[in-house]
Amino acid sequence: MKVKLLNYTPNPEKTVYLAARQCFSQNFPEGGNQEDWEKLIKFLISHQHFSPFEHISFTFSIQGISRVCSHQLVRHRLASYSQQSQRRVTQDLIFIFPPSIQKEEKAKGVYKDAMIQLYSIYHQLCNLGISKEDARYVLPQAIATNIVVTMNTRELFHFFEERLCLKAQWEIRSLANKMLQLCLDVSPIIFSHCGPKCARLKYCPEGKRCEYFSFWKEKKWYVG
Repeated sequence: MKVKLLNYTPNPEKTVYLAARQCFSQNFPEGGNQEDWEKLIKFLISHQHFSPFEHISFTFSIQGISRVCSHQLVRHRLASYSQQSQRRVTQDLIFIFPPSIQKEEKAKGVYKDAMIQLYSIYHQLCNLGISKEDARYVLPQAIATNIVVTMNTRELFHFFEERLCLKAQWEIRSLANKMLQLCLDVSPIIFSHCGPKCARLKYCPEGKRCEYFSFWKEKKWYVG
C-alpha cells in the first residue's frame, strides 16, 4: 500500500480561522497570526464546532489496496473518488494477502492458487473476445486497485474516528494511519487530536467496553 498527498488547501489553519471568525464579524474577518489560529482551532475542536473545517480539503493518491478496502473507503460519502477502471484497464496479477492467511503456509498456498486460477480464467475470457467489463466478474475482491480521494477535514475527522478503531478491518486501519500521518505533517495543530472515537468519548460506543479502550492514551492503536 502506498499513499501520497497530492494536494491540500493552502494555509489550512488560517482558512479555518477566517471561516470561524466570519460567524462573528460584520465584514471580512481579519487574518490574525499563528498564535490566534492555534488558539481558535483548539477552541473549535474542544467545543466540536466543526463546520469551519469543511473549508479545507486534502487529496490523496492511494495505490495497492484491495477492492475489499476500497469498498469500505467509498462508504464515506462526503468525499470525491476517482478509481482505476476495471472496464478500461487490463488487470495484472497483483492481489492483497491478508496477514492471517500470509502467516499460515497451508492457507497461503490455497489462497495463492485461487488467485492464480481466477486470474487465468479472466485472461482466457479476454482472449475469447469477452470484454474486460464482463470478464472482470470473475476477479476476486483481493485484486489490487488504485484510487484518488478528496475529503474535507470534517469528514477526515469522522473517517479517522471510525477507521483508526482497533475493531476496524486491518487494511483500512492501515490506510487511515498513513493518511493521518500525511495530514499531521501538514498541520499538527488541526490533526493532533485525531484518533479512534473512544479517545474522544472516553468509552466504547459499541455498547460493550472495548478491550482496546485503554490503548488510546498511549496511541497504541497507531500502526504506522
